[in-house]
Amino acid sequence: MAVSGTHTAQDVVLARLPSGVELSTTVHTYEGVDDGPTVYVQAAQHGREINGTETLRRVHERLSLRNLSGTLVTVPVANPLTFDRVSYTTPEALDSVNPNMNRVWPGDDAGTLHQRMAGRLWEFVRDADAVVDLHTGSPDMLPHVVYLEGDERSRALAEAFGTGLLLSERADEDATEEWFRRGFDGKLRVVSVREGIPAITPELAHNKQILEDPVELGVDGVFDVLRYMDMLEGEVPDRDQTVARNHLGQVQATASGLFRPRPSLEVGQFVPDGADLGTVYHPTTYESLQDVAADREGILYALTREATVKAGDQLASVALVREES
Repeated sequence: MAVSGTHTAQDVVLARLPSGVELSTTVHTYEGVDDGPTVYVQAAQHGREINGTETLRRVHERLSLRNLSGTLVTVPVANPLTFDRVSYTTPEALDSVNPNMNRVWPGDDAGTLHQRMAGRLWEFVRDADAVVDLHTGSPDMLPHVVYLEGDERSRALAEAFGTGLLLSERADEDATEEWFRRGFDGKLRVVSVREGIPAITPELAHNKQILEDPVELGVDGVFDVLRYMDMLEGEVPDRDQTVARNHLGQVQATASGLFRPRPSLEVGQFVPDGADLGTVYHPTTYESLQDVAADREGILYALTREATVKAGDQLASVALVREES
């Protein structure tokens, strides 16, 4: 092991397009001065979620290799296809079977384009002792960390990352039919835990724009995960955190039109069951089409501010509180 540690940046081919053009990304490996665990962190699996990419750039700038034990592996752009399109999924022409990369882990080197891409990155994931899959969400979303309910090692990682809200997700035999129908059993977080690797998904909030607060929250979170794993010196601070249950029953639009949220609403506040969340109305006749109400009591952690909505669009997300510190 080098006295001061080492950093390498490896160009990795994930797949090839029909024209022969290679889809490649950069995998950074930071080797510390002493032996220790391996932590894998990736960002931009969904290409419009770029605050995680900026988070890893700042981690790169601030990480002291001489103080690092073990190995940190980072992938700032896990999906170059969606990154270039500033999108969540790939075009149907490229992968009509699996347009969402975060549904096909651990991948398949003989499968569809996204399966091949995930399979190549899985070669790095499978050697890790912990996985952090950085994501972002809507512009008006409370930053939080999702982990698999019942997996205590993943919960400890989530607590270390340090957001005020932790969301536990029921999986496998405890999950709903909708959870399987939507392919959530193929998420990187779920498959990693199934393979014995604790894993978390921080949702840093916002997409398409680099915002200082979510990015700095992400940087602090990655460094605190490294401290928790005894890869950096220092204590993970005690924090007030609320554990709530992530669920699939978000409040959805039942009609297409314009959505006006109730002006006093703020993400992070507690709302009772049936709380008034806003109105969907007809843009030309002004007719009220839907009185939007919370379907349960809990923490309002996401609220759409995009006024033009279609029937079926998600308008709000409310998490069921399980524990408060």
